[in-house]
Amino acid sequence: MNNNFLIPFDPLKRAQEVERLVADQGKRKYYRFRPAPFYGGLATADAVGCCFLCAYCWNLDRNLYPKRAGNFYSADKVAKTLLDLAWRKNFRQIRISGAEPILGQDTLRHLIDILNIIKKEARSIRFILETNGFILGFEKDMAKDLARFENLLIRVSLKAVEPEKFEKITGAEGRFYLYPLQALINLHQARARFWPAIMSEFFAAEDKEKLKDFLKQNRLPLAIEEEELLLYPFIAENLRRRGLEIP
Repeated sequence: MNNNFLIPFDPLKRAQEVERLVADQGKRKYYRFRPAPFYGGLATADAVGCCFLCAYCWNLDRNLYPKRAGNFYSADKVAKTLLDLAWRKNFRQIRISGAEPILGQDTLRHLIDILNIIKKEARSIRFILETNGFILGFEKDMAKDLARFENLLIRVSLKAVEPEKFEKITGAEGRFYLYPLQALINLHQARARFWPAIMSEFFAAEDKEKLKDFLKQNRLPLAIEEEELLLYPFIAENLRRRGLEIP
């Protein structure tokens, strides 16, 4: 896979283009449903399509070519598949992972339909939404739409706190680096339940301090989840291509 010709790109434009490929008449593309051990165990729907192309993404190939991957599922089918899996495995949590769940209004509506079904069918189930926060940083009202779901926890995966590293990691133009950080402010103002997460290997001590200062200045919760990199061979190759030091 050679994706160098795509970089850097406008992530807002890419979000619009990808959404047209992965969302259709209320349905969204997913490529698998699975149990996962994270957060104590949860049922997971792995989606297709992202506005970033992160060098260390384990699902990069499908997100690079979303037209080729996955199948369309209705919100009802996604919700019921996740709930069935959760009941069988005795999980109390479900999530969407593998791609960006919010690319625009169509994917947001699909997500909200899922959340409404979960709220109706299983109020005790927690829903963990994994997002890069980019569109939530652009569209403030989307945070308000999500905040009304009491069982929703939003994990915002931050890639960098300065433009050059942001561009190398995500493939997106560095000038857009502030929008995921703005998403934290938007979610806080909407009174949503959220937290930032970082890939430890790509956040040096000074980067962590910058992030902590940003959280303090904006009176945001200070807890930060630190994720560890899974260095698959194809990820090591992607890091080399982007000029990123391999941990």
